[in-house]
Amino acid sequence: MSTQDEQMARIAEVQAKYTDELMRKAHVQGTAIGLAKEDGKYTSEIALVVLVDQKVPSSQLDPKDVIPKELEGVRVDVQEVGVLQAQ
Repeated sequence: MSTQDEQMARIAEVQAKYTDELMRKAHVQGTAIGLAKEDGKYTSEIALVVLVDQKVPSSQLDPKDVIPKELEGVRVDVQEVGVLQAQ
């Protein structure tokens, strides 16, 4: 198994473990495994992506709704996607 495959498997484990908890936080629409973004541009780093309807500064959120930057050593990246609806 390649290093990238191992990294994807590790992120998938963390995603499975924490998605229910993350989905209870304000603004969260879902989770995914994907490339992290910085300054609106994708990086080459694979991360656990938390999809939110709108990004809100941590200072304006209830502490229980703040999304961590890392879970079990896996980078967590918050990306704004709007409200997701089934078509």
